[in-house]
Order: sequence, then C-alpha cells, then structure tokens
Amino acid sequence: VQKGVLRIKEITDELELDLIDAGALDVVREDDGATIYTMPNDLKKIKGKFGDVSKKLFNPNIEISKENGKLVIKALRSTKREQKLVNTFRAHIKNMIKGANEGSKYTLKICSGHFPMNVSVKGNEFIVKNFFGEKIPRVLKLKEGVNVKVEGDIVSVESADKDLASQVAADIEKLMRRTKYDIRVFQDGIWIFNKDGNDIK
Repeated sequence: VQKGVLRIKEITDELELDLIDAGALDVVREDDGATIYTMPNDLKKIKGKFGDVSKKLFNPNIEISKENGKLVIKALRSTKREQKLVNTFRAHIKNMIKGANEGSKYTLKICSGHFPMNVSVKGNEFIVKNFFGEKIPRVLKLKEGVNVKVEGDIVSVESADKDLASQVAADIEKLMRRTKYDIRVFQDGIWIFNKDGNDIK
C-alpha cells in the first residue's frame, strides 16, 4: 500500500467502499433508498425508507462532501490519527444509512420476581409503578424520534437513529437501578436482551 492510502475492507454487500489514491480519501457509495444531504455546520442528514437521521460530524482535519451521488470523506493529512478518524466517520455514516433504511431496534424484558411491576408509556413518558413495592412511580422522559412499546413483559425501543435507540434502552435499564443490592439475588428490573436482532449472552 502506498503512503497515504487506506486499506479498506468491504463492510456489506449494500455498502461498497472504493479506495482512491489521494491522501486518506474514502468514498462511500450511496445505498439504495437512502438520500444523503450535506447541510451547513457539518450536519449530515440521511433520509431513507424508515426515517431521517441527522448527525453532526466535525473535525478540523476531515472534510466531508457529496460528489455525484457519493459521500467523500477526506483527511487533509495522511497520518494514522486521521486514518482512524476517517474510519470512524465512515462507521457512523454506515450506521446512519442502515438506520434510515431499516431502523434500529432494542428489546428489553421486564423481570419482576418480588413485586409485580406495572409498566406503561403515556405520551413522552415511560412509567414504572410498584417497583419493589415503591409508592412513587419511576418516570423517564423519552427522547424525540424514539418509539417505545410495551407488550406484556417485553419493551421494544425503535428509532432510525441507532444512537438514540441505544441511549433510550440504556436509560430504561438505568431507571431501574438500585444501589447496595446484589443483582445476583435481586434481579428485578428491565434488562436489554436483544440489540438489532442479536441476542445478548
């Protein structure tokens, strides 16, 4: 490999990566059904079948532009640090395209061994009542752009933005946190067990 050229492996069949000998230059082809918009203030917006995803990607040494239906990520210098940044930006954009087309889903399970919990969603609030017999409900304000459903003992969190879906799922887990209790004994709570179709072991 010549100096300044990245060695890039193909990520998926839908997203093909071309290697260009022009410093640390990386081109991501636009996926079917996803439209990429380059907006001011380094804000990138991708519109797909499932929804819209926006993310601010900024680094003074990295340039991102759209050329002939391709998103070009270019490093001004060809150092290892800039190459890592290019790969990081590419990974973010790959997740954005996948989320805009297919969405991201996190699944949680309600576990209540001691006291039966009442879990519901009202408006933009996720409400848990009677957790370990508590009289005051635990309430979480949901972020915009996330759809949360409760079906029996299963809670599903869906969003076009993978970061949003994962953050809300983590917030729900954190909402049920109890300090000074051994979780091996007191396993009551709401726990993530599936991330985008992959079970957590």
